[in-house]
Amino acid sequence: MKKYIISLSLVLVFVFYILMKQSGTSTPSTPPIAVSNPASTATPVEISPQTAMPGGPHGGSSGMPMSTNMTRYKDGQYTGIVADAYYGNVQVEALVQSGKIADVQFLAYPNDRGTSVQINTIAMPRLKSEAIQAQNANVDIVSGATQTSEAFVQSLASALQQAAS
Repeated sequence: MKKYIISLSLVLVFVFYILMKQSGTSTPSTPPIAVSNPASTATPVEISPQTAMPGGPHGGSSGMPMSTNMTRYKDGQYTGIVADAYYGNVQVEALVQSGKIADVQFLAYPNDRGTSVQINTIAMPRLKSEAIQAQNANVDIVSGATQTSEAFVQSLASALQQAAS
């Protein structure tokens, strides 16, 4: 029940934000947000300008070092930790070929609710693509999928830590 109330509150905030934007009313500067439309088959999700920081997306201290673009990884498949994303767990596996991240696969992700499936269908490819492009776990948070993004960063960072050692 508590999760339902929180989800409903978030949806109401999102709707209010959209209505304010459409009416031209000035609102404080905030990152883009996602709005779930039950009549739609896809949920728009935008990447926020907030960048993940070492130790986690908000600069916290997770104890896992973030890798840099200069890191060459050992070839192989590396499974990251299972990270809590509030609505479920996220776990990824990194495939390293020729010293670079070649692929990132989701082994687990929140998928037992319709909204989670909609959001993660959009967020997961973006997270994966950005990690491969950056060649590290320092990826932008996907707005509307913050917990999944944070858990992705944690799991991928732990996998890449194994590949770097």
